[in-house]
Amino acid sequence: MENKEISKKFKLLGQLMELNGENPFKIKSINNASFKIDKLPFKLKDKAVNELENIEGIGKSTASKIVELLTAGNIAELDALIDNTPEGILEMMTIKGLGPKKVKVVWEELGIENVGELYYACNENRLIEAKGFGLKTQEDIKKAIEFKMANAGRFLYAKIEKTAEAYRLQFEKTLTKTDKNAKVLISGELRRKCEIIESLSYLMVSTESISVITSLFDTEVFEVSCVGNQVNLKDQTGLNIAVELCTPSDEIFKLFETTGCEEHVIRVKALLQGETDFTSEEELYQTAGMQFIAPELRENSNEVEKALRNQIPDLIEYSDLRGVLHNHSTWSDGIHTVKEMALYCRDVLKLEYLGISDHSKSAGYAGGLSIERVLQQHKEIDTLNKELAPFKIFKGIESDILSNGSLDYPEEILKKFDFVVASIHSAMKMDEEKATERLIKAIENPYTTILGHPTGRLLLSRAGYPINYQKIIDACEENNVVIEINANPLRLDLDWRWHQYALEKGVLLAVNPDAHRNEGFMDMQYGIYVGRKGGLSKEKCLNSFSLAEISNFFEQKKSH
Repeated sequence: MENKEISKKFKLLGQLMELNGENPFKIKSINNASFKIDKLPFKLKDKAVNELENIEGIGKSTASKIVELLTAGNIAELDALIDNTPEGILEMMTIKGLGPKKVKVVWEELGIENVGELYYACNENRLIEAKGFGLKTQEDIKKAIEFKMANAGRFLYAKIEKTAEAYRLQFEKTLTKTDKNAKVLISGELRRKCEIIESLSYLMVSTESISVITSLFDTEVFEVSCVGNQVNLKDQTGLNIAVELCTPSDEIFKLFETTGCEEHVIRVKALLQGETDFTSEEELYQTAGMQFIAPELRENSNEVEKALRNQIPDLIEYSDLRGVLHNHSTWSDGIHTVKEMALYCRDVLKLEYLGISDHSKSAGYAGGLSIERVLQQHKEIDTLNKELAPFKIFKGIESDILSNGSLDYPEEILKKFDFVVASIHSAMKMDEEKATERLIKAIENPYTTILGHPTGRLLLSRAGYPINYQKIIDACEENNVVIEINANPLRLDLDWRWHQYALEKGVLLAVNPDAHRNEGFMDMQYGIYVGRKGGLSKEKCLNSFSLAEISNFFEQKKSH
């Protein structure tokens, strides 16, 4: 074992001792040893025990730990601390700008136990509420987490789309210097609007040769390799990029071929019987004897069978949305007031209604509303509705689903809301049976209108609790409960792979941004993307309903 690795072990030992509130003098000694070991001009593994003890800054106690590490490969004291520390907490300490003191605050004051939850808290502006944290620290931590995610080679769609378009423009600008009629098109996972992007795919339409194309890429920016008519790149963040070259006459077929997942492409190509000359993708699918299949759907789900039977509906568009539900104001952990959010929805987004659903009383970490504050908020909304009419603010709540499945307010308060989003935020370590049972009990509550982010997942960070999707969706059908597509790019939950089952069961879906500031409303676009992937039409989306239609829906739900 080299000195640097030994130093890292001691550094971690010092961090965990500090996290657990151990003797400050002992912690300082361990930290000093870590620093000293890293700077030694000789290898500790070559020294005898008595020589280790005589090294300045080491001492007898530290020397014994070094010997233990060199002989057994571990330090028992460190192993014990690791065993008593949640894995997510250990990962948090690898984030730049987060030392043991800050991690301890985040863990104990905010109940955050992993990097995914920490990133979500940064997005919700919740970190600044903790002692020792400010807005700049929060932003620095957020950027550090994003950098860590990026280096893993997998990216959230929302975090890579601007980079993808910037690369497309850069590639096209460079290419047109040698071929003025050339163009670069996005294909692959990004064109299919996949929620996680593992690589970017581009189609270069040009009459240039592959050798010329390969020479266009700056080798100081990209790792470059070439296979056939494809150039493979990797940028400095670890992002994989595939660039395929085709001639103008092959553009449509190659765009189709590089967009869909492999199985989708194989199935459709079999129906084309060798035909490759098309003027549009619509013509391509028509030649295959089926409806046009939008790029988002090309995932080898059941889209080919549906297209052959002419059963693919008109997919929802962003412009179909008439209102927005599940949003948080300054009453709980939001940044903007109810009025500011309402004016933004009315005047900027041109929507007809806004659903405010701040956190309920059990969500103390997020400024959850006591019963008294609920009543105060309702008075404010009544006043605003008179002022802003015909625009409507609906009185909602994001009610915590408690550990026994009940909602977080007595019946006399729940019935005062226009709608209730029921969500799990605590006690999330459950097996499938417990999680499913807990959710179904909440769904069966007559005051539950919408099931919020059903699995609690945070993409690339937290898998969420396991659920029996069929049982949950069936329960929503039986109880006339809408299921949320949480449009926050970190969630996108309900997963699009289960939209079709819900729609076939007659369950409505709602594209909810879970906005904590006005900018958060923009996330609805990502909800629309995954809604389209799941085959959602505007007729089956709750917040595509007009103001009159959704008012009637809420009234009917409350009357049953």
